[in-house]
Amino acid sequence: MQKLTISALLFVLLVSLVGCEQIYNPKPKGYPRIDLPTPEYQKLNLPAPYSFEHSVFSLAAPDTTRLSEPFWIDLIYKQLGATVQITYKAIDKNPSKLNELIEDSRMLIAKHQVKASGIEEQVVLTGDGQKAYVFRLSGQVPTQFQFYTTDSSHHFLRGALYFNTATANDSLAPVIDFVSQDMVHLLKTLKWNTKP
Repeated sequence: MQKLTISALLFVLLVSLVGCEQIYNPKPKGYPRIDLPTPEYQKLNLPAPYSFEHSVFSLAAPDTTRLSEPFWIDLIYKQLGATVQITYKAIDKNPSKLNELIEDSRMLIAKHQVKASGIEEQVVLTGDGQKAYVFRLSGQVPTQFQFYTTDSSHHFLRGALYFNTATANDSLAPVIDFVSQDMVHLLKTLKWNTKP
C-alpha cells in the first residue's frame, strides 16, 4: 500500500511538473496611444510677405538659428514634439534664382531616397490659386512631409516637418497625418502679401 501511495505521489508530482511548463509567446509590438485634438486654425500673427492659417496647437515663432533669414518661421507643436520649418526667399523677378530654389528644394527631398521607402508628390492649389508641390515621404526618414510653392515672380516658400524624437515613423503615423493635414490647410489658405 505504501508503494502505491509513493507511486501515486510520484505520478502526481511528475504530471504537475510537466503540466506547469509554460510556453512564452512574446506580445506583438505595440504603439503608444496618441489622442489628437480636433483641428482648429488661426491666422498667422507675424509680419511677413505671406499669410496663412495654421493650427491653434502650433506656436508660430521667428526662426532664431544662426543661418536664418528674414521671414523664416517655425511652427512648433510642443505637445506633439514636432516642428515645421518654413523658409522664405524673395525672387525679384529673377527666373534663374527661381529655378535654383526649385532645384535646391527637389535635391533636399531626393537626399532622402536612400532611406525612404516611397516619395509621393501631390499638387495643392494655394489660397491665391497657385500650385504648391507637396511631398510625403515614407520609411525611416528625418522629414516625412515637405512642400514648396511660388508665385513665379516675387515669392518662394518652402516647408519641412521634423520631429524631436528618434521614435519609429510607424508609431508617429497618426501625428504625421495630423500635422500633414495642417500643412495642406496652410497651403490652401496661403496668400502673398504685397507688404510684410
